[in-house]
Amino acid sequence: MLSFIKIKNLALVEDVTWELGRGLVGVTGETGAGKSIIVGALKLILGERADRSLIRTGQEQCSVEASFQLSDVKPIAAILDEAGVEPCEDGVLLVKRTVSSAGSNKQFINGSPTTTQVLKAVGEFLVDLHGPHDHQSLHSQERQLEMLDKYAGSEAALTAYQTAWKQWRAAVVELEELVNSERASQQQIDMLKHQIKEISGAKLKPGEDVQLESRHSLVANSARLGELCGEIVERLGEGKGSILSELREVARMVHELERIDPESSKIFEEFEGALIVLREMESGVRDYAGDLELDPKEFEALEQRMGVIQQLRRKYAPTVDGILAHLADCESKLAKMEGRADEILRLEDEVKKQRAEADKLGKALSKKRSEGAPKLAKEVAKHLADLGFKQSVFEVQLQALAEPQRDGLETADFLFAPNPGEPMKPLRLTASSGEMSRVLLAVKSALAKQDSVDLLVFDEIDANVGGNIAEAVGRKMAAIGQARQVIAITHFPQVASLAASHFVVSKEVEANRTKSTIREIGGEERIEELARMLGGKRESAREHARSLLGSGG
Repeated sequence: MLSFIKIKNLALVEDVTWELGRGLVGVTGETGAGKSIIVGALKLILGERADRSLIRTGQEQCSVEASFQLSDVKPIAAILDEAGVEPCEDGVLLVKRTVSSAGSNKQFINGSPTTTQVLKAVGEFLVDLHGPHDHQSLHSQERQLEMLDKYAGSEAALTAYQTAWKQWRAAVVELEELVNSERASQQQIDMLKHQIKEISGAKLKPGEDVQLESRHSLVANSARLGELCGEIVERLGEGKGSILSELREVARMVHELERIDPESSKIFEEFEGALIVLREMESGVRDYAGDLELDPKEFEALEQRMGVIQQLRRKYAPTVDGILAHLADCESKLAKMEGRADEILRLEDEVKKQRAEADKLGKALSKKRSEGAPKLAKEVAKHLADLGFKQSVFEVQLQALAEPQRDGLETADFLFAPNPGEPMKPLRLTASSGEMSRVLLAVKSALAKQDSVDLLVFDEIDANVGGNIAEAVGRKMAAIGQARQVIAITHFPQVASLAASHFVVSKEVEANRTKSTIREIGGEERIEELARMLGGKRESAREHARSLLGSGG
């Protein structure tokens, strides 16, 4: 239930805190006093679109705060947990929404910032709001089916069926895609076979392109390498003026120096080693030069091989490893396509299996609906009789579908004949707006025990009805209020007199500014308000008001 709501700078409201109790809460006030602001504030809390025009003139932002005492925390707790929002403490849910003239709107649940999508998801479990035009939901066959499922207790059966139906539809779509792709895939198969043949025929080896390029560069430059090796050998070798020739002369001098002064040998400890290294280097260069002899056939073979690889590179991938990966991918795709017949057979079996499961669960759902439909119709008809439709006929008709659909194997249609002798027609084609309001209330009364939403708000749904009917509407709301909280915004004293608590919305002018306020009334104040609603302040109106309160009590 809604424990309190605090509204600040919203339209005509400057700063109002409204504390509510259980049962039927009546809200009255003169036309234009601002009763609709209450509904607007609730809609903001429920995540509806925020308009900057709602902000009170001269203010930068408006805000709405509300506290709900939850009878069942579990459905909302799951939403909050998934959204990363703080959990409810002791079953209390706190919601705040601010709307800024700068466009920076914010919303919070239990102090945690959140999104309007989360507000909407939570709001479905908080408030069931019905205005003068909200009875249009009764026109929807989808909503009618939801109401029947709620009454028949078939929501779990519906969930199980929908799971099976989705699995069946997924299998059907997969099968259709595979069949359609098979019809158009022969060209793709031919292309894959050609690519596999072309790449496989090249007998590529991983990393081969890197090795080939290295060898090709070596062979292609063998002449220049030979020239360089010759020059190195000539400089290092034994010829006159070569490095090794000069070093031998240096060695003679070193030996003489060591003979004269043995201590000098320390200077030339590495000299012999250096000579050995240079001789080995000269020998290595000679061997390397010997291996550089150009083989024209090898060079031609390298050129041809690199040409083959280059052609495949242009077509498939910039490296041999990439080309081999493409080959593996083609082979995998071809294997799947060539094994498509087996896959189609498997999917056909899967479709049959899933369809059988959906049909089985759908029939179980249909059974619950067919058992619940006449019971719901009977109970709604009883409530309609209380609301002035003494000889009306109401029926819940189920119509089988040719194919299973997301919501079951049938549709539901509420049929209604408000007057005797008239044929029953779909509710959307027969009832006037005043009649629809009463039908909505009758349906809500029938669903009162099954409805999980703690707060129902009826915003002037008693419009377009007479005084006697208004009293019946009020009694029906009061009856629903015995199980849950009901807010009735009404112009009818017959409805307001039946409320467990009565609030008045009024306008007042202060410092040349108009503002709306809401306050609870009782005793003589309540009699005066009811008398006003009855059309006057004469004593007869007051007596009538007293009698209404007496009959309500």
